[in-house]
Amino acid sequence: MGPATNTILAIFAATVAAMLAFLSSATAEDQTPLDVKPAHVAEAVFAGGCFWCVESDFDKVEGVIETVSGYTGGNVPNPTYKQVSKENTGHYEAVKIVYDPSVVSYSELLEYYWRHVDPTDDGGQFCDRGQSYETAIFVKSGDE
Repeated sequence: MGPATNTILAIFAATVAAMLAFLSSATAEDQTPLDVKPAHVAEAVFAGGCFWCVESDFDKVEGVIETVSGYTGGNVPNPTYKQVSKENTGHYEAVKIVYDPSVVSYSELLEYYWRHVDPTDDGGQFCDRGQSYETAIFVKSGDE
């Protein structure tokens, strides 16, 4: 090894040592659990085509804590993908969005939703065709 290689290795070793020293100086009190949720969260349920696409869109919104894909609005309990894709269950592909209302409001989520769907397309969304891919906004009744 030449002098340049020795210099690079020395710099690398010093950098690693500094990083390890910094990381080991953190105490348990400095650590934040990754699954911490705010004390008050809210939920919204939107259908807008393929649920994986809707989920991906909302995962990018600051204040969204979690997105969960599923089926809703139909008449078959616990439908399978095969049942829904036959278009005889009445279900929509939808996404439950769990969010922190102190960071993002329901109104802001609605604005974001409208920019990512075509509500005038009654045959589905974009290349996803069929009733299960239509747009819908699901709301809870006041007594739930």
